[in-house]
Amino acid sequence: MNIKTNVQELMEGLGIATRALASRPARPILDGVLIDASEDSMVLTCSDGSMTIESTVPAEVKEPGRVVLPGRIFAELTRKLPGGEMSIRVSDTGRAQIQCLSSKSSLSGLTAEDYPETPETVAKMTLRIDQAKLRGMISRVVFSISSDESRQLLTGCLLEVMPDEMRIVALDGFRLAMQVDRQAFALPAAGGTFRAVIPGRVMNELSRILPDEEGECVLTFDQNHMTAAFGSTKISTVLLAGEYIDYRRILPQSFETRALVNRTEMQNAIDRASLMAREGKNNLIRMTFDQDTLTINSNAELGDVHEEMSALIQGSRIEIAFNAKYISDVMRSVQDDELCMCFNSSVSPCVVVPREGDAYLYLILPVRIFQ
Repeated sequence: MNIKTNVQELMEGLGIATRALASRPARPILDGVLIDASEDSMVLTCSDGSMTIESTVPAEVKEPGRVVLPGRIFAELTRKLPGGEMSIRVSDTGRAQIQCLSSKSSLSGLTAEDYPETPETVAKMTLRIDQAKLRGMISRVVFSISSDESRQLLTGCLLEVMPDEMRIVALDGFRLAMQVDRQAFALPAAGGTFRAVIPGRVMNELSRILPDEEGECVLTFDQNHMTAAFGSTKISTVLLAGEYIDYRRILPQSFETRALVNRTEMQNAIDRASLMAREGKNNLIRMTFDQDTLTINSNAELGDVHEEMSALIQGSRIEIAFNAKYISDVMRSVQDDELCMCFNSSVSPCVVVPREGDAYLYLILPVRIFQ
């Protein structure tokens, strides 16, 4: 193999592909990046065994070929090169000679034949969605993905598609996050619903590497796999098997108290209260909704924080407590200037929705407090 490419473009491609590398690979070869050079490009592939990321980089290919180089070392070496054009020559023994201006390095590679093939996704369902919109939707729910491996399905996100809307749902047993996109979708079965549970690690990586700019992301599904293709990047993954929890049964259908609040003002007050809550034994903040005033309190041995802000409240007075991190995560995910908080009692879930419409929904379980 003999190729020339741009250092910056290779560095960007490696920065994307190597995100699939596991900290403890199941096989030594999965610690590497597969380079497949042909025609006028090189495809960089990294995998942890269940998620695979491919990034295509333009290149002048003098001799096509394939090789597996140590992923992290190759990426770090490329990052420290002077810039401009670089060349990569790989001998028959798999040793790569890397040259950029006066810098010369070599790396021992592995044979590409031993690298696992990426499963081909035979399309049974295809979604086309604006990549910036998808990035935003994912980034505003991933904080609710569970890390409890004993409940494996909850370590993923539910993608639910109906003829006129798409939902992304994540829950961890203490909170639920949902984003809704209303548009027409073509489904394999007319009038039906398509569901897939996508691993949380894949969703986290998508939220980071999907470009926040105009463009389209194509999601392709079969029975067990998903492929996301956008720009020069493709992510493939094995879907989580099983039936995701029926989240609709968790959502309250009516409320006794509703409060319309300014999101920025509330987020700032919660951030200040959280400083003291973290010093306490249980990281709690208390909220009291009464007579168009929201009061937020937190206390610890070091001191206390008391915040008051105006709110438009309908219904009876309510005092409720939350884990400071859980309520703070929700406030950071909402983009609207105002939001609506809905309650039934101090021990039932709080639901956060937009002032108008249904673009998102967050549910947070309160913490029982004793007077």
